[in-house]
Formats: sequence, C-alpha cells, structure tokens
Amino acid sequence: MFALLKTDPNSKARRGRLTTAHGVIETPAFMPVGTQGSVKGVSPRELRALEAQVILANTYHLFVRPGMEVMRHFGGLHRFMNWDGPILTDSGGYQIFSLAKIRKITEEGARFQNHLDGTPTFISPEIAMEIQASLGSDIAMVLDECLPYPCDYDYAARSLELTARWAKRCAVASAVAADNPRRSAATADTTGRLVFGIVQGGTFEDLRRRSAEATVAIGFDGYAIGGVSVGEPEPEMMQAVEWSEPFLPNDKPRYAMGLGTPPQLLELIARGVDMFDCVLPTRLARNGTAFTARGTLNLKNAEFIMEKGPIEEGCACPACSEFSRGYIRHLLKAEEILGLRLITLHNLHFYLGLTKRARSEIEAGTFDGFRREFVAGYRSGSEKILD
Repeated sequence: MFALLKTDPNSKARRGRLTTAHGVIETPAFMPVGTQGSVKGVSPRELRALEAQVILANTYHLFVRPGMEVMRHFGGLHRFMNWDGPILTDSGGYQIFSLAKIRKITEEGARFQNHLDGTPTFISPEIAMEIQASLGSDIAMVLDECLPYPCDYDYAARSLELTARWAKRCAVASAVAADNPRRSAATADTTGRLVFGIVQGGTFEDLRRRSAEATVAIGFDGYAIGGVSVGEPEPEMMQAVEWSEPFLPNDKPRYAMGLGTPPQLLELIARGVDMFDCVLPTRLARNGTAFTARGTLNLKNAEFIMEKGPIEEGCACPACSEFSRGYIRHLLKAEEILGLRLITLHNLHFYLGLTKRARSEIEAGTFDGFRREFVAGYRSGSEKILD
C-alpha cells in the first residue's frame, strides 16, 4: 500500500512509497504513457534502463484493439508486452470525453462508436473494471465522466453525482471480482490490484470539495484529480487541484491525470500531488522537440546544423551520451526513425530524472527552493519555444 515517508517543510510536497503487485513505486513518480501497450518508440528493456517505475496503458484503446479475447489468451498486458513492472490503466473516461460528438452518456454507462471502424460500443462501470481485470493492471481507475471546458455549474453538479454513482459501482464490481476464486491459467492475476477513485467538479470550488468528499467516502486505494488539462488556462488547472487536495486523505496517493509540462509537474508536486502521466515527452519528440532544464529545443532548427554538443550538457541519457545536436538534426531532416527515438529517450530520461530529483529534494528538505529556481529558469529560457 502507500507509505508517506516525508513532507517538505515549505510546501505540500510529499515523498512516498506505493507498493503494488508488480513492484514498488517511489513517489513523486512520472508514468510514461503506453496508450496501446507500448510507449511509442521505446522498448520495455529501454524503459527499465531509464528507471521507469510504472507505465500507463489505455483501457479504451486496448479494449477495441487487440480486444479482450487476445488479452486473456496472453494472460494479461504484462505478459503481452513483456513488462514486469507496475501498470496503471485508465478507465476510458477521457476517450469517451473526446468522442463527445458520437457518444451518449446515461446512468447505465456510455454508448458510442469506436474510433477504428465506427462499431457501436458500450462501456459501463462494471465493464470498465472487467476490462482492466483482463488487462491485469496493478492500478485500475474508476469510470468517470470527464467534463469539457468551459462547463456550466448545473451540468458539472449533475456530472459529479453521476461520477460518484459510477465510482460506487466500480468499487462493488472490483470487490466482487476480488472475491471470485475462479481464475484460469490464461487469465491475468489481479490479486492485490489497487483501485483509484477520480475527483471531478469542473472549475467550481464547492463542487470540487463535494466530489472529493463523496469519492473518499466510498473508499479507494488512491485518488486522482480528473477534469484538468482539458483546455482551461493554467491558473484554473492549478486551482482545481488546490480545491481538491485538502479533502483527500494523507495516507493515500494522489494522481493528477494527464499532466503536464516540467514546471507544472513541480508546481503540482508542491501542491501535494504524487503521480503524473503525460504524452508530451513522446509526442513532442516525434516533432523534433527536446526538453531541457532551460526549456524546449526544436532540433529541426537550422541553428543546430553545426552543433557538436549534446541535447543537454551533463545529461546521461543514451542520446546525450553518444550523439550531437547536429547529428540528431540531420536524422530528423533525413526522416530517419533513429532521430525520433533518440529524442524520445532523452525526453523520458528528463521527465523521470526530474521526479527523481524532486524525491531527493523533498528528502533533503530543499524542494521548495529547487522548485522555484527550476521554474524561474525554465520559463526565462523558453519563450521562443513555448509560444
């Protein structure tokens, strides 16, 4: 389970340890996103070398392809993708949100046409938990309704009540599955699986509190703050976290879903968040963009043609240890896959190293100063790239 090891004296930053069926997650932790059972461009062996502790996989995408029959045949996602560490699976709520034009949400669940071939698809809280059981994830998320931005108060209030009722059904379904002794050799072992609830409430302080209290009352192994990074300005995103966090128990992990940039990660750690996932390190890498402590670099730019130095001085990732900016730019312009892979490895190393550094700073009692210095330096050095 979760052990709170230390807190920062000048912020709400926490140093913790979450024990799962497939290993320990030291927090704060960043989870590389493996949407379809693969972190894009990176093998499980490389993820281990980068010291990734846990990865995130997408319930919806794996449900529609390759499907649960295939997943059960292989004995779950760990065996299927050859990853022996912890896996967190989302419930499909965000994908349902993104399919707003072709979906209908009712008390029973969500009906929509899947994005591959338009086949009518239905996901209920019970089905979401069943899918995640077939995947064999270590941490399963409840099914929620992810609100759009902007969203009016009345809709947000009705939605959080629906999310709370769905969360209760997920908790019941998970408990029933855990008590079921029947499990074939080909079925993923879900012994010790953790289930996280999700706080919604949009951009309304009282609704965030109401959702947090209702979700905590059900009782989960951890709590996610959802409905953030859906188009709202950064101050409102931070405020939603600040409104939710005080009502989450100290002895459970907190997870901010789908966030964020390096400064955002540190700011959210300072607000008491323990776990993060984000597609930015891999997605921007495929556009030729690398993260550094001073901001991002577009390595396609002509200014790097003759650069002999690494992406970032002092970085020990495979790209910086062996290759120059000039060579990586050449690979990008020549459309060689190696260039995208090298930047992906660098970006993941950067994100994983940032949360590792945060853990060390919290242990030393110096996190708040580190956060302030990093955020100030990142913002002052990245205007031309973040516009």
